[in-house]
Amino acid sequence: MNIDTSKYIKELSEVLKETANIVVMSHSNPDGDAIGSVIGLAQFLKRISDASVTMVSPDSLPGFLRWMKGAEEIICFDQNPGSVVKHIQEADLIVCADFNDYSRLGGLEKYVEESRARKVLIDHHPDPAISATVMISESSFSSTAELVFKLASDAVPGIISDITFSEAIFTGIMTDTGNFNFGSFDGDTLRIIAQLLDNGLRKEYITEKIYNNFSASRIRLMGFALNERMVVMPTFHTAYIYLSRSDLDRYNFKQADSEGFVNMPLTIDGIVFSVLFLERGDHIKLSLRSRSNFPVNRFSSKYFSGGGHINAAGGKSPVSLAETLEYFESLLPLFSEELKDAYIKTV
Repeated sequence: MNIDTSKYIKELSEVLKETANIVVMSHSNPDGDAIGSVIGLAQFLKRISDASVTMVSPDSLPGFLRWMKGAEEIICFDQNPGSVVKHIQEADLIVCADFNDYSRLGGLEKYVEESRARKVLIDHHPDPAISATVMISESSFSSTAELVFKLASDAVPGIISDITFSEAIFTGIMTDTGNFNFGSFDGDTLRIIAQLLDNGLRKEYITEKIYNNFSASRIRLMGFALNERMVVMPTFHTAYIYLSRSDLDRYNFKQADSEGFVNMPLTIDGIVFSVLFLERGDHIKLSLRSRSNFPVNRFSSKYFSGGGHINAAGGKSPVSLAETLEYFESLLPLFSEELKDAYIKTV
């Protein structure tokens, strides 16, 4: 994704002139792109500013991301709420990384909205709902991490030799493309990966930490989900997995244990639309994925208070799991032709 970053770099330079305390923050339930982007941005901002840079997250990092250099410096609101709130209140610049709606901040939403600090948005999701002093919103990028790389490498060419920066960027790009299996990555994305590899990136080490770092209970949960909780609906080229609170408790569910589950039904011949339903407290969390041109972001936005990309989106439902599944199935006939068309485009 070859964009002219000069305008963005100039705008960043202007706001940094009057900045002493920067907070770089991720969305709740952070994934690889969120954490990779936060760490990458922190390294970049330290290179171009004398300001203090603090990284925060609404929630604790999942186990498969805690190995990352710089991750130990991220302050998590669920573990140290007082410290996070203090940093936000003292910040004169808040950088929102990999999210474009304050509703993605969980318990931190009110503190960020109340803050008088200037805001910088750096994100790749469409339709931003945040108004910021500097808006760097580019939905054509595979990941926010790829966008961060473009900005940082154009402003500070030598930053690619920083292993903390490079590993964070690679982690963000790799995880948001499902190890380069889906998403809007292109030749430019792969040329970035080539640059990182040429500069000594430990690809095998990172891949091992990300994809071969799970607990036995997580693997058992995955087997249970596929065998007992997957529903395949060939008529609509759709499959979904549902997991109740008792299912999750049975397998000692930890944050991010369900990472990747939603993609598995898409490996079934004829399936182009997949959804994962998780019972979480007072709501049902949805993860939606698709192949071809079926727009899960539009589907999620219209029916499940969500949004995202054409092939990857999230949402939620305020009613019970059973009611949510019944409602979801009732919607599929409305999209019969679109789903059929999406399937035809894959064969």
